[in-house]
Amino acid sequence: MRYTHIMSTETFEFQVEARQLLQLMIHSVYSNKDVFLRELVSNASDALDKLRLAALRDDTLDADVSDLHIDIETDTDARTLTVRDNGIGMSYDEVGRLIGTIANSGTAKFVQELREAQDEAGAEGLIGQFGVGFYSGFMVADEMTLLTRKAGEGQGTRWSSRGEGTYTLERVDDAPQGTTVTLHLKPADSDDQLHDYTSDWTIREIVKRYSDFITWPIRMIPKAAAAGDAPEGSEDEAGAAREPETLNSMKALWARSREDVSDDEYHELYKHISHDWREPLETVRLQAEGTFEYQALLFVPSHAPHDLYNQGYKRGVQLYVKRVFIMDDCEALLPPYLRFVKGVVDAADLSLNVSREILQQDRHIRMMQRRLTKKVVSTVKDMMTAAPERYATFWREFGAVLKEGLLTDSDNRDTLLAVSSFATTHSEDEPTTLKSYVERMKDGQDAVYYLTGESRQSIENSPHMEAFRAKGIEVLLLTDPVDEVWVDAVGEFEGKPLRSVAKGEVDLGGTDDEKAEGEREKQGEEYADLLGWMKERLDDDVKEVRLSSRLTVSPACIVSDAHDLTPALENMYRAMGQEVPRARRILELNPDHVLVKGLNQAYREREDRTGLAETAELLHGLAVLAEGGRPKEPGRFVKLVADHLERAL
Repeated sequence: MRYTHIMSTETFEFQVEARQLLQLMIHSVYSNKDVFLRELVSNASDALDKLRLAALRDDTLDADVSDLHIDIETDTDARTLTVRDNGIGMSYDEVGRLIGTIANSGTAKFVQELREAQDEAGAEGLIGQFGVGFYSGFMVADEMTLLTRKAGEGQGTRWSSRGEGTYTLERVDDAPQGTTVTLHLKPADSDDQLHDYTSDWTIREIVKRYSDFITWPIRMIPKAAAAGDAPEGSEDEAGAAREPETLNSMKALWARSREDVSDDEYHELYKHISHDWREPLETVRLQAEGTFEYQALLFVPSHAPHDLYNQGYKRGVQLYVKRVFIMDDCEALLPPYLRFVKGVVDAADLSLNVSREILQQDRHIRMMQRRLTKKVVSTVKDMMTAAPERYATFWREFGAVLKEGLLTDSDNRDTLLAVSSFATTHSEDEPTTLKSYVERMKDGQDAVYYLTGESRQSIENSPHMEAFRAKGIEVLLLTDPVDEVWVDAVGEFEGKPLRSVAKGEVDLGGTDDEKAEGEREKQGEEYADLLGWMKERLDDDVKEVRLSSRLTVSPACIVSDAHDLTPALENMYRAMGQEVPRARRILELNPDHVLVKGLNQAYREREDRTGLAETAELLHGLAVLAEGGRPKEPGRFVKLVADHLERAL
């Protein structure tokens, strides 16, 4: 077909990062170049989905939706491969924005990681992960051209590039609806061309492997078989009618019986949906029947994506209605704490003309979310007992996210608590569940003890742990930021309160080496004057100075009142822009420590207590440092330490 140009061709330069990416694609050393066809077919499938949805929402759209499909055409003599769809198409501006540039903030990272990838699987995964599948065509082509016309518009656009730093754009008349991508393939004898991409057999194999589940027909008119075109033993096509051949089954995996779908097919669907080159950790199927019917095929990834905690992370699963694609990333189907789950949900009774706003209010959507959430959480619970190694991988990758549900999902809180595991002083390697912790509790112990911090090492070195370590009482070591919040929201487990070893007063009674009550009272009287004086000296920073029952080695520690926010939680709220008043905390002294004993004796004997005031300030600063905090005036604190060291020499 001839296309009439109505505007002169314009030449543009790629961005610097785009040029680097193109060079990597063109000179790639990875052997699995077949993924380029998977990416082009996926793009074409997305375009068909978008056109069907647009036509459903706008019955005035001037677009032909009578036979939506994908065509693949090869020309051995011209060494071209063409992928054509009659989908939504693109306007001139969209081509410049989406194809002419790489509109992805992760491009620089992609370029770096692609350089560093040492195997073909790694390269394949990166191509999908960063959304640059179109450019993967340059792995097999010297030149690429794209002809497109957006549905409902009368004017088309032609894009062309040899991948050498520039591309051209021009407007054309008479372009067909949809998008046509033509690859001018590298010479057949090129060193890095392992497959002949003009071979019918090669195209069939690639489509079957990667795109068999695409819901739109992928068609190809087979050529008469040439000598050597197919492997030995394959059927000769000579004499076969040159009619379009549909290469994919188009049967949705979620609609097929479990026995009729292989693990490889599930894995390929997952890779197509998630752009992840690794296999999923778990596959979850659900079929609901009755007054409201739907099918779900969900996947739990085997690793957390790099942007899982970013605010702009795209979460949710694909929503279909009666096999018609509605939207990607449907957030209403799963709660935020399951945002890592990928998959497809196909409903029978939802309105096809559904919007994101309607989804938030639709009772069927809410019903599906409750059922899907329970199914995913119960799958994790099953993993704990049936596949502990897979569960360990899951918890390592997604445990911190799942614990967000302890704050937001009261309906599933008990199950979430049951599937949660935590680092513990009971074992250096094996995490524990709350149930196992409770079973190991010592006689007379009435609480589940925990301590939060930035790392296991920092928690284990905390002075708050000393008495618990000395008495052999197990403590949970919580290092995720969400741990600061959920422990207060949950409050207890099986009637046992969750208690921080760094908050409130600690009563570790019931052990043989506990000091007699009379001796404790005697110490209280002995230190009463010192404690009152230190409270006055440190009044701006502490609300109370008292003797400690949690210290065995350190001279002092800082604790919070039972109902106060921890410093980490205060900082978290401030980082979110919330005003939180600064809480004064409690300074606890170890009455058996030589430094505290000496300070008390000096206080009782001296009238001039200037030097003692500095020592009291040092004790407070050391206690703040010991829990990972920062003295209020670091410069003054360093000077006090230096002065005291100088006097000690």
